[in-house]
Amino acid sequence: MSDILHIASITDFTTILELPAPKHPLVSVFNLKDMPHLVEYNDIRYTSDLYMISLKDGITGTINYGRNSYDFSDGTMVFMKPNQVMSGAKEEISADSKGWVLLFHPDLIRKSELGKTISTYGFFDYEVHEALHLSDEEQQTVTELIKKIEKEYSQNIDKHSQKLIVSNIELILDYCMRYYDRQFYVRTNLNQDHVSEFEQLLKDYFTSEKPSELGLPSVKYCGEQLNMSPNYLSDLLKKETGKNAKDHIYAFVVNKAKMNLLGTTHSVSEIAYNLGFDYPQHFSKLFKSKTGVTPVQYRSQN
Repeated sequence: MSDILHIASITDFTTILELPAPKHPLVSVFNLKDMPHLVEYNDIRYTSDLYMISLKDGITGTINYGRNSYDFSDGTMVFMKPNQVMSGAKEEISADSKGWVLLFHPDLIRKSELGKTISTYGFFDYEVHEALHLSDEEQQTVTELIKKIEKEYSQNIDKHSQKLIVSNIELILDYCMRYYDRQFYVRTNLNQDHVSEFEQLLKDYFTSEKPSELGLPSVKYCGEQLNMSPNYLSDLLKKETGKNAKDHIYAFVVNKAKMNLLGTTHSVSEIAYNLGFDYPQHFSKLFKSKTGVTPVQYRSQN
């Protein structure tokens, strides 16, 4: 099916899946076992104006996002922000399955502090195969917060309701940030392999004709080569090395420039162009910001 199903609101979501009308127009929690019509939307691509956070436990299947298909397993959390495109999951839900979907509209958080900071939760930009895997205890923690949200909008709504709902969503996101840190930590051996692959990628890039053809490598380019989202690659590198992907790229470029400045007679402009800069002044500005001196001064001092 080539058309993309667009979900503009929580009401759209409940109508499509033949669920009861939402109790709150901007936020709702759905139990996956209560969504029997979900299987009818296998392989249908969809996008929405909503944030989505889901936990799947005891449910088998796949979900497609971007270029990747992910086989989810017990205790898997997936995050989606507005305007991303996904395709329906091929799910098998048993009587023992546990899982929920939290949907909320940006209008819910627009005037709150979370509305200003939600872009800092980088996992909304991770690829689906970079999902979060929770222990039983971690699942219990986030599910208790989900129950608080559901209880809050299900009872008589007052002037405190929205603040409490948003506060619990923010708590969920903060816990997920912690759990991702834990996931990076326990996978440190695998992550070190990724760090080595990233470093080799930069070496190969700058010993080829790609800088002249493509310019400086972007974080997006590097992520694509390593089958990672840009945010996940940067966060992984930050946890392992203390520097994000852009810092690594700039450090590599500056070290390469130092060797060229001292080991060749090429002009600063030639070195800049060979490294992928469109304008020599951009190279000089970066070099000085990282070393404290201009390329000309560095060459003359050494």
